[in-house]
Amino acid sequence: MNRRIKKSAVFIGLTFLVNGSSLEGKRITQYHGVVNGEAILGANIFKDIMAGIRDIVGGRSGAYEKAFRKAREIAFEEIEQEAAGLGANAIVGIDIDIETVGPQGAMLMVSVSGTAVTIQ
Repeated sequence: MNRRIKKSAVFIGLTFLVNGSSLEGKRITQYHGVVNGEAILGANIFKDIMAGIRDIVGGRSGAYEKAFRKAREIAFEEIEQEAAGLGANAIVGIDIDIETVGPQGAMLMVSVSGTAVTIQ
C-alpha cells in the first residue's frame, strides 16, 4: 500500500506548515532546503487480530488509526525541529507518504517532507 496525502495550511508552534509553494499574505525571504521526517511503527498481534475481524464484519480499526496518527505526529515534529534548526519559521510544499513495510505489511511508515523557509 502506498498512499499520498496532501495537507492544507496549518499553524503548529512557531512554524507554518503548507502544502503549497507559498503562504497567502506572506513573503518568502529565504530558502533553507528540504526537511524530512520519518516514523515507522509496528502493529502488535492483538491489533492485527482485531483489524482482521473488522475487515470481515466492517468498521474502523481504532488501533491502526491511532498508530497512523502517532506516526504522522512524530514525522511532523521531526520536520519542524529540523526547520527550526536551520533558522526557518515555515515549511512549504509539504508532502506526506504512507506505506506499509516489513513482512506482510506489519509496519506502518509515514514520511513527511517539505522546504524550510523564512517568511515575513
